[in-house]
Amino acid sequence: MSRFLISCGGTGGHLAPGISLAEGLLARGHSATLLISQKKVDARLSEKYPQLRFARMPGTGFAWQPAQLARCIVSQFRAFHFCRALIRTESPDGIVGFGGFTSAPAVLAGRMAGLPVMLHESNRVPGLAIRTLGRFATRVYLPPGIRIDSVTATATRHAGLPVRREIVRIPAESARAALGFDPAQKLLVIFGGSQGASALNGWAREHLAALAAEGVQLCCVTGPGKGEPETLALKTKTGAPLRAMFIPFSDRVAELLSAADLVVSRAGAGTLAELVRCETPAILIPFPHAADDHQRANASFFERQGAGIVVEQTNLARLRAEVFDLIFNDGLLRKFRGNLRRMDRENSLEVMLRDLEQLTAFPASLAPAVI
Repeated sequence: MSRFLISCGGTGGHLAPGISLAEGLLARGHSATLLISQKKVDARLSEKYPQLRFARMPGTGFAWQPAQLARCIVSQFRAFHFCRALIRTESPDGIVGFGGFTSAPAVLAGRMAGLPVMLHESNRVPGLAIRTLGRFATRVYLPPGIRIDSVTATATRHAGLPVRREIVRIPAESARAALGFDPAQKLLVIFGGSQGASALNGWAREHLAALAAEGVQLCCVTGPGKGEPETLALKTKTGAPLRAMFIPFSDRVAELLSAADLVVSRAGAGTLAELVRCETPAILIPFPHAADDHQRANASFFERQGAGIVVEQTNLARLRAEVFDLIFNDGLLRKFRGNLRRMDRENSLEVMLRDLEQLTAFPASLAPAVI
């Protein structure tokens, strides 16, 4: 049995794959502690998994603004000492980092302790943490076709995002009924990621009446702090009753994505992996201010695979027409679902689990020298 520390806090896109990996490790007889941040989104998601062990560590995200940069540096120093103490206490066999501001302290503390360190990058443009720390890693998992100049070919493995075991497609009619929607009516889901998306929330409210008139139910996940839960009773243009929901958070992602005929979403790697697993076609609106514009790269790849289409946030005026053209085109939706099914052939979690077991069984021969 091996023991792992998994650094995965800060956003749902980091925490969800960390949870997936921890579940897989436990199922194979290993143990894992997940290092998460002090953010509310981490606390909310981790509450759903009482069988897993979480440790909340100090730390704030990187920023160039002087005051925020100073806070970041101080908090990272505290997080580094937190990780060193945790390593001494838990004596892990390996460290796994999923990027973000929680990864650097754990990776550096692990390397100083002589442990094998593994990093996972889910976006098609590697983030600052992975690019910077990759040279210190025993292994770096990257999306297919992506490489980092500072990471050797022998240290690179291609693996997609591990998806939580509960994220599986279920029959759409059953999922809609479980969520309180009419199984016989079309359903559009607006999904802005773990933090929500104000631009998409505004679009949903602006076009609520038009969607209802055409018989399209709506569920908009607004994000924490972006409004209270709200259920609206509407009618189609023929007078049939229709329901729309605005909810700040959903921990029933599999049901929500399975229920949807179509999703309008940001293009974070975690969301895309869940869309693939649930075979849900999407119109992607990349967040225009994402670091290194990684959401646009993710969305373009998704579109090239024939799983959906991309609409830029600067062109939201055409989104209504795209939604209506697609959500009532059952033939095209079936084609998209077939392409999504093809994209989900590789089990990324199994790839990582087998590799981690090998790396922690024989760390000395595989670990690179610290640069």
